[in-house]
Amino acid sequence: MTRLGPPHWRRYPSAARLGSLPDPQAAAAARLGARLIADDLRQLGITVNCLPVLDLPIPGADPVIGDRAYGTEPGRVANLGRAVCEGLLEGGVLPVIKHIPGHGRAPADSHFTCPVVETGADELSLTDFAPFRALAGMPWAMTAHIVYMAIDPTAPATLSRRVISEVIRREIGFDGVLVSDDLSMQALGGEVAERAAGALAAGCDLVLHCNGDRREMEAIVAETGPISTRTAERLARADAIRRRSGAQHFERCAAEREFDALLAGEGTSELAGQ
Repeated sequence: MTRLGPPHWRRYPSAARLGSLPDPQAAAAARLGARLIADDLRQLGITVNCLPVLDLPIPGADPVIGDRAYGTEPGRVANLGRAVCEGLLEGGVLPVIKHIPGHGRAPADSHFTCPVVETGADELSLTDFAPFRALAGMPWAMTAHIVYMAIDPTAPATLSRRVISEVIRREIGFDGVLVSDDLSMQALGGEVAERAAGALAAGCDLVLHCNGDRREMEAIVAETGPISTRTAERLARADAIRRRSGAQHFERCAAEREFDALLAGEGTSELAGQ
C-alpha cells in the first residue's frame, strides 16, 4: 500500500504509529485501517497485500524494518498482526505475514548484503518465531533473506531447505503459500534466475521479482517452469479463504471517521469488531 498515496489514495499511519496506541484502541485501529486499505486495493483489482510485518526489532539491529514493526513484544505484535490480517480478509484481500521466520535481529540491510543472525535456536523460537507461530494459519507468508547460524549456516532462509522445512513448515506450522522476498535484493548470490530456482527448490511456492527488468523476468520464467501441484492447491485454498471472508458489509465514510477517532485516542471501534 506504500506504493499508493495522495492525492488519489489516503496515506495510512505506520505500524509503529498503530503500535504506539494503547490497548484496545491499537488492535481496533489496526483492523479498521487494514479494512480501509483492502477497500482501496479491491477497487484496483488487487487481492494480495504484503502486510503485516511481524518482525521484532532489537537494539543494535539494522534499522531497515524501522516503523514497519508494530513493536518488540511477541504477544502484542501477534495480536496487532492478527487484527491487520482480519481487516484485510474482511475486505477480500489476502494478507502476507512477513518476514518469516523473523527479520528483526538482522545486523545488516538485506537489500544490499546478506545478514547473519547468530542467536541460538531456543531464543529465536521464544521470540522472533513466536508471532509467526501465532499466525501460522494465515494464507500467505514471505521469507527473510537472512542466514540463521543456529539452524542453517550455509544459506539464507529463502534458499534453505532446512529453515523452510524444519522451522517454517514444522516448528512454526505454516502450511500456506510461501513466497520469497524480492529476488533483486543483494542478500542472495548468483544470477537472478539461479536465485529463483534455488528458492523454489528449497521449498518456496512462489518467487517475488520487483525491479521490473524484463530480461531478468524472462530468465526466471525460463529457469523455473510451471507451478507445482502442491503450490496450486495452496493458492486455491488461500483464495477460498479470501472469498469466504470478503463479504462483510462496509460503510467507507463511517469507517474513516471511526479510524481517525481511534488514531486520536478517542474510544474503541464498533465497526472494527463487526
